[in-house]
Amino acid sequence: MDDLRITSFHRAERLLALGDRTPGGWLLAPLVPLSHLYGLAMRVRATLYARGLLKRQSLPCRVISVGNLTVGGTGKTPVVIALAAALRDRGRKVGVISRGYKRRSGTSILEISDGRTLRGHPEDSGDEPFLIAQRCPGVSVAVGADRPLAGWYLLDRFSLDTLVLDDGYQHLALRRDMDILVLDAGAPFGNGHLLPRGRLREPLSAMERASAVLVTRASQTQRLDELKAAVRAVAPAVPIWITDFAPSAVVQVGGSAAVEPSALKGERVLAVSGIGNPESFRRLLGAAGAIVVDHCVFADHHAYSIDDLQRVRRAAEQAGADRIVTTEKDAVKLAQLDEVKNRQVELWALRIDLRWLEGFDEWTRVVLQS
Repeated sequence: MDDLRITSFHRAERLLALGDRTPGGWLLAPLVPLSHLYGLAMRVRATLYARGLLKRQSLPCRVISVGNLTVGGTGKTPVVIALAAALRDRGRKVGVISRGYKRRSGTSILEISDGRTLRGHPEDSGDEPFLIAQRCPGVSVAVGADRPLAGWYLLDRFSLDTLVLDDGYQHLALRRDMDILVLDAGAPFGNGHLLPRGRLREPLSAMERASAVLVTRASQTQRLDELKAAVRAVAPAVPIWITDFAPSAVVQVGGSAAVEPSALKGERVLAVSGIGNPESFRRLLGAAGAIVVDHCVFADHHAYSIDDLQRVRRAAEQAGADRIVTTEKDAVKLAQLDEVKNRQVELWALRIDLRWLEGFDEWTRVVLQS
């Protein structure tokens, strides 16, 4: 990388790090040496795979990976849903394989959907894979720590020609035909530090491996040009696609009713979320015209209990909320509670879909029609 590119990269990186949501400061300074060691290990690992010293497994189908550079909510799941559904709609026979982060089942491979029927419980499979299966009928979904083994499982069970590897950017042991790297426009590089000091899973040089960088939540930053400059400083040949999320419906949790997002306009809404970026959910509700009177924030991938539901109900009563609205990811778990099933507590979920701002033609040509 020449001096001009280095200067451009660091200037952009400093500006973008201001949007970080991770607590930092002097309290985390002792973790900096560990971050350097982690970064060295990740660079060595990537080099060994690139040179063939660590072997990659191949599957007899097209494999498209969708993943992150940081931990936390980048909006990866809606991208996977959009990709799997678009491939299915174009006649591809699609499966999705995922690790199933924080799933409780100890089964090595768990089939969530055969494309027709949802199976199991979201706490067994993980909330995100369960949501993907729910939103993508006609797409088979399985979870397992050994992604190649999970891939073989689906290929043996179904006549698939395409597998989508969810959260697979760092899973270098499996060959893929495309690597789509998702960056959250609001905090694309975290605070610029690697784990455990920051939120970066890999050094920024890892962007060079991407087939394309897909930016989400573009409306939540004023620094899109700086983000593009930062990506191009590291990976000048990698296409950059710009997207946002837009509400498409408000659906009854555990039921079949649905209304247009415009139904939220002027309503006093209690927000409920257990996601990596809760502020993004609040902003989406506000953009739909809702008046967010309070926000019950839980940890990412939170397992909801009856006590949590009682807390939510009390907060809604105290705030005088007209409606309680949660995310789709939270809804798949909340729908399992008896109080929700029996309509003792009425919950709604905001459904969001990917909205393209730049790069849709290339996405269609390179990803969907290849």
